[in-house]
Amino acid sequence: MSRFKAPTTPEVSQREILNQQRVRDLAVECMVVLKNDGTLPLKTKGKIALYGNGARATVKGGTGSGDVYVRETVNVEDGLQKEGFIVTTKDWIDREDLAVKEEKEAYNKATIEAAIAAGQSPEAAQMLLVLNPLVPKAIAKITEEDVINSDTDTAVYVLARNSGEGKDRSAEPGDYEISEAEAEAMAFLAEKYDKFIVLLNIGGVIDTKPLRAIEGINAVVLSGQMGNMTGITVADLLSGAGIPSGKLTDTWAENYSDYPSSEGFSHNDGDVSDEYYTEGIFVGYRYFDTFNVTPAYEFGYGKTYTQFAIDTESVAVEGDAVIVKAKVTNIGTEYPGKEIVQVYVSAPEKGPVKPYQELRGFKKTRMLQPGESEVLEICMKAESFASYCAKHGAWVLPEGEYVIRVGNSSRNTHVAAIVELPETVHVQLVKKLFEDPQGAVEEIAPNGNHWTAPGEAEEKAAAVRLSLDPKAISCETAVYPELPAPLPKKAFDHVVQFDEVVAGTVTMDEFVADLSDEELAYLMVGNSIDNKGFQNVLGSAAKHLPGAAGETTEKLTESRGLKIMELCDGPAGLRLSPEFIEKPDGTAVSLRGLMGEGQTVEGIHHYQYLTAIPIAMTLAASWNLDLIEAMGDIVGSEMEEFGASLWLAPGMNIHRNPLCGRNFEYYSEDPLLAGKCAAADTIGVQKHPGYGTTIKHYLANNQEDNRMFTNSHINERAIREIYARNFQITVVESQPMSLMTSYNLFNGTHAANQVDSVTHLLRDEWGFQGMVMTDWLTTSDFSALLSAGAEKKYDKADAAMCVVAQNDLIEPGEMTDFERIMEGLAEGVVTRSHLERNARNILTLLLRSHVYADKSYYEAVQGKCITFK
Repeated sequence: MSRFKAPTTPEVSQREILNQQRVRDLAVECMVVLKNDGTLPLKTKGKIALYGNGARATVKGGTGSGDVYVRETVNVEDGLQKEGFIVTTKDWIDREDLAVKEEKEAYNKATIEAAIAAGQSPEAAQMLLVLNPLVPKAIAKITEEDVINSDTDTAVYVLARNSGEGKDRSAEPGDYEISEAEAEAMAFLAEKYDKFIVLLNIGGVIDTKPLRAIEGINAVVLSGQMGNMTGITVADLLSGAGIPSGKLTDTWAENYSDYPSSEGFSHNDGDVSDEYYTEGIFVGYRYFDTFNVTPAYEFGYGKTYTQFAIDTESVAVEGDAVIVKAKVTNIGTEYPGKEIVQVYVSAPEKGPVKPYQELRGFKKTRMLQPGESEVLEICMKAESFASYCAKHGAWVLPEGEYVIRVGNSSRNTHVAAIVELPETVHVQLVKKLFEDPQGAVEEIAPNGNHWTAPGEAEEKAAAVRLSLDPKAISCETAVYPELPAPLPKKAFDHVVQFDEVVAGTVTMDEFVADLSDEELAYLMVGNSIDNKGFQNVLGSAAKHLPGAAGETTEKLTESRGLKIMELCDGPAGLRLSPEFIEKPDGTAVSLRGLMGEGQTVEGIHHYQYLTAIPIAMTLAASWNLDLIEAMGDIVGSEMEEFGASLWLAPGMNIHRNPLCGRNFEYYSEDPLLAGKCAAADTIGVQKHPGYGTTIKHYLANNQEDNRMFTNSHINERAIREIYARNFQITVVESQPMSLMTSYNLFNGTHAANQVDSVTHLLRDEWGFQGMVMTDWLTTSDFSALLSAGAEKKYDKADAAMCVVAQNDLIEPGEMTDFERIMEGLAEGVVTRSHLERNARNILTLLLRSHVYADKSYYEAVQGKCITFK
């Protein structure tokens, strides 16, 4: 009997059909309508003139570990045709295909030749193509003849962009900027067609000035990157079979230079080694509102096919909670739709400087028919309004007036109430954790000239006033336990097996105490420890689940009966080898590009085709936590089918700057929205007993160029309120089974080696109960191959210090990691107590995973009012 769960027949499975349909049913809701004069939805399915670099080469999601291997990706051209549209510009699409092919061949050849000439190996040169994928700029010329031959009055232009891990985007034409050729093509089409629609098949912000300047564009939609069903979902959008109701999760600036981090971000200033977060907490709309900078599209903006009225019915204070009830009515006459109620709070201008307003709650309606209403209740704990005060070492609610604003975007709200807190309250007392040896970063400061909503003074004067009782708000003091003494060793007359822990005849502490130092050290190193060569330890290093990124160790399998967990990449679905051969000896050979032409391998053919869900940025645009939970459930079902223990997702870093190469993998510029999206994703996955998520990349990971060796300099308040707050929310609301640290350093120490963030903040303050792992190769000499433009001003992370930090598992694992841990033990840097503590974390998670029969698992913390600190 085969030890692999993957089927041995190539037929499309019912699971594939079901999950793709689930994605289709949900995905259009994630699309954001930026402009629509009534052209959308189209009244009939007929002829369409299809143009743009994404017409056939549609991007389903970004590159790198975020990619998913699927049986079929439906591009926009095929999707329209499958759904009954007639594409009449195939000649132009063929010419565009050829132009991009020629550009790509020339780029690949030049990149490899330049790398080899610079002394790099062919292996490393090939990796450069992965880290630096071509962003095609070739645009086939559109002629009058193309328009005449299209025989239709309706044109769709699909503008696509792609990015991926290891390399940041650029503020140049063809990437962040719309190129001259693209702008000229769209202007030409807008003049020639009565109905002209632009679809943005992108995973990040772009400059929309040319789109807004061209007369004759009837509709612009951020269609996003929807996974392998992207083309079908576009057809549903155009036909009205799906109703878009997404909102932007980022501020789209009028000019790239308007972002406060633009000048010094990544390669912009020529320094990819040190990144200074001079904007502090003023990220995204917090900056644009507080410094009165007008965006092209504000945070939370988005239209739909109908119109809504939002009326605040009541605002009440109940104990330590502020509860908003808002009635949403579809006041349109033709189309159904969904609306999102967003609640922003302006805090008193006392103590540390505050943003003009901050998102503190949101909720989405069900599908409302014309004339139909729904009352939404949004509950916010008062403690969530707190700011971190470095002076007092505390989360603080200053006395004064808290202005409650209700609306459907950050710049379309109305004052609903003013809640007065008569005295200052400390919500949590904590210790200072994140000093930078180079000194505090000099941050920008507001000048008092913030943006003000129209009619705000009158609304404040007329607003209902409420009082919040300080005694109703509890204050806690964070406790930071000391490292315990080594466990006492019990005498056994046999080699203790882990099955005895499972059976309850041996305690976990007794088992851990019985392990030797060497066994403990092996437990902390992934299962690639005996592998050799870069390709054998990156991306698909697992031995027992083809295509999995890594595994826990099997060094203790024979001696202690310890089973292993499979760790699989994400976050836009589960990433495994689509096909592999199980050889007679039980080992597997992946067929994905690992065999030479004409080679054959005897054995059983297995198939692992999976579902590519929409990218995180697109999912978050739904602002629908139930939808995101359903997407997590899709992934969880596939993990269960194939035996993938931990999904290395969701990615949830803050969109600090639109040029970050991995923004497509992350949700938002706002920590509340990002944290709640990741929590919903986690809840969806962990509905499946014993299968879990790995939230990443912790912490302050906002740059891809030189990502292994870049040092983020950030003041403590910005860390706590922006870059860690999203992780905090996810931990408290969903208790993910695992967490992955990031490649970068911050404030002089690698994230994987940070005792203060991994132990004191994550575990002591937030109560994280799971396992922490490194990102792949962060402690390896191979690490330089994973960064575009690597500059090693700083060294790689230290495996011994990973153990000290309580970064439990080093992945994918090399013998040098084991040797460094043992060396650290001999030096006294690592202690037996460190090893035992981390071993308990790993083994406790293993016991809760699906690989053991009891299948106990983490349950999400749910309730009417979620508390997060």
